[in-house]
Amino acid sequence: RFNYYIFILYSQVLKAKNFSHWKGEQQMYKLDIGWPKVPEYFTGQTFCVAVDSLHGLVYVGQRGDNVPKVLVFSEEGYFLHSWNDTVEMPHGIFVWNTATGSSVWLTDVGTGKYGHTVKQYSPLGKLLQVLGTPGNAGSSLIPLQFDQPADIFVEETGEIYVVDGDGGMNNRLLKLSDDYKELWLTGSNGSGIGQFKIPHSVTVDAFGRVWVADRGNKRIQVFDKVTGEWLGSWNGCFSDDGPYSVRFTADYKYLIVAQLNINRLAILAAPPVGSIGDCAIVHSVQLADETKPHLVDVDMRSGAVYVAEIGAQQVQKYVPL
Repeated sequence: RFNYYIFILYSQVLKAKNFSHWKGEQQMYKLDIGWPKVPEYFTGQTFCVAVDSLHGLVYVGQRGDNVPKVLVFSEEGYFLHSWNDTVEMPHGIFVWNTATGSSVWLTDVGTGKYGHTVKQYSPLGKLLQVLGTPGNAGSSLIPLQFDQPADIFVEETGEIYVVDGDGGMNNRLLKLSDDYKELWLTGSNGSGIGQFKIPHSVTVDAFGRVWVADRGNKRIQVFDKVTGEWLGSWNGCFSDDGPYSVRFTADYKYLIVAQLNINRLAILAAPPVGSIGDCAIVHSVQLADETKPHLVDVDMRSGAVYVAEIGAQQVQKYVPL
């Protein structure tokens, strides 16, 4: 299979170069060439990945005709199962763990009867909740509507952050309560403070700040999670290509950013409490040509970074050294 040969060739190239892609004096990660155990399970374009650190599971969202839309692997790389119902075009995916159980949230940017929605599933793929109006794009808050929602982050409290606008009419960041009511909303189409051009990924740090990959504006913007107030932006690190992902390392010291068009992962120093300051790339890894890393996730227990690659049609795992 073509995908499999790409995987083998890519692995051999990386081994031959002894993973010497990193800028700086020391490597921070190395590719786990044994993950997954059987790459042939990737049969579509892999757009997103989410790690359930508590239960040692990895969820992958992929697109394509007649392919399972969500694949589930163990952290060791064994394929466990897949599901397909009510999923059209997955874009972002997130695992929500609470004291009582876990669930999987997924953003669907399809334009058919399941699209323009944010959905919650059980770990086995049972649909639990639908936010948005399936099949109808819109900007309404009552009833809730989305237009190609790109990514989601759910806090342990159940409060939800959605970046709504993977190229659709909306360019906004929305915070919802645990009963799915709007708490605050910020953003419109543009390049000014607090405006977005394709807000593509969202995450929350340990210090009460919401981080958004403002892809089209080639910057990351930061907001207060309680009020939605704009706290600053990082404009200087993404002149070559806008940020596609924002995910923190387990210790919140670094931010992992995928840059799809230049096939690169950038690791940026994350500021502690206080001023956002200026961005600083401390390391970067150059992936093979046409890999096209789209979204990433981090195992908050082991520190491993998983990268969903549209071009290579696979998810790769990088382990910290």
